[in-house]
Amino acid sequence: MKIILVSGPSGSGKTTVARILAESRLSPSVHLHTDDFYAAVKQGALAPYLPEAHAQNETVTGVIARAAAGYAAGGYHTVVDGVIGPWFLEAYEKAAKAAAVGLTYVVLRPDRETALDRGASRSQHPLTDLDILGQIYDGFADLGPHEKNVLDSTALTAEETAEEVLRLL
Repeated sequence: MKIILVSGPSGSGKTTVARILAESRLSPSVHLHTDDFYAAVKQGALAPYLPEAHAQNETVTGVIARAAAGYAAGGYHTVVDGVIGPWFLEAYEKAAKAAAVGLTYVVLRPDRETALDRGASRSQHPLTDLDILGQIYDGFADLGPHEKNVLDSTALTAEETAEEVLRLL
């Protein structure tokens, strides 16, 4: 079994795609939604996109990575969705190695306009500010050696995107 990181900027469709993968394409499977781990911090929580949240983000990322590795080591395809830039991949790599499980990193990256439109139109989501969404998108604009992990989801439905992710696996 392996850990499958479904990442990308806000509005890229990562949560929907991860849900499809875990609920209907992979078995047995687990879906870890990184927002849930951030929401678990009750006192002293900082918005993860703030520069001063770096230490918090490292801690939460480490917890998620170890949880994902634990599930994968237990025999589950473990789909993790979140804003996981290359700057946090090391935590997942270490956890996967320690658990002797595989790791796949996929970045969903629709064009900027599509991502911002989707991100700003989410009615139940706490982050719809276009300036912040734009900053997050820009963090995924050039991934250097990780560009090979990018999947352009601009013109794809969530189902089609999930199928493409499976093909990449």
